[in-house]
Amino acid sequence: MKLEISKGFLKNRWMEFNPSLFYERLARWILSILILAILSGMLGGVIITILHLRLLSTRDIEHALRVIIIDVLTILAVLEISRTTLAYFSEGRVKVTYIIDTVIVIMVTEVMACLFKEFDLYKMGMLTFIILTLCVMRIFNVKYSPSIKYE
Repeated sequence: MKLEISKGFLKNRWMEFNPSLFYERLARWILSILILAILSGMLGGVIITILHLRLLSTRDIEHALRVIIIDVLTILAVLEISRTTLAYFSEGRVKVTYIIDTVIVIMVTEVMACLFKEFDLYKMGMLTFIILTLCVMRIFNVKYSPSIKYE
């Protein structure tokens, strides 16, 4: 008797199983863990940036400010990544605008690092071209957004 009841219960539960809902819940759970990892990475970056402030007294100011600027830009890039992840929670999709913003911040960080380390004209030209292309993509993304209703 109990075996028949449990078989009926399992059969009903299987009929109610929704793979889409399961995927959505699993994705939200994984992204929650990702947000915790991003926040801990940002906290570590802030701590390292604060520790790099001591370079102002031990090294020349130009070198110390280079390191601090790159640290801050990297933290801002991680902040953009967390904003993209949080957008998935609120809207159920990832907005391309946030991804483009994140890549632009990362590329600007690379340009700053390239300026401070070595100046290679070809590399700077390629990075500048990529940033300009991303800015044009961002403008078109905002102008022709699917959320805007055309009449």
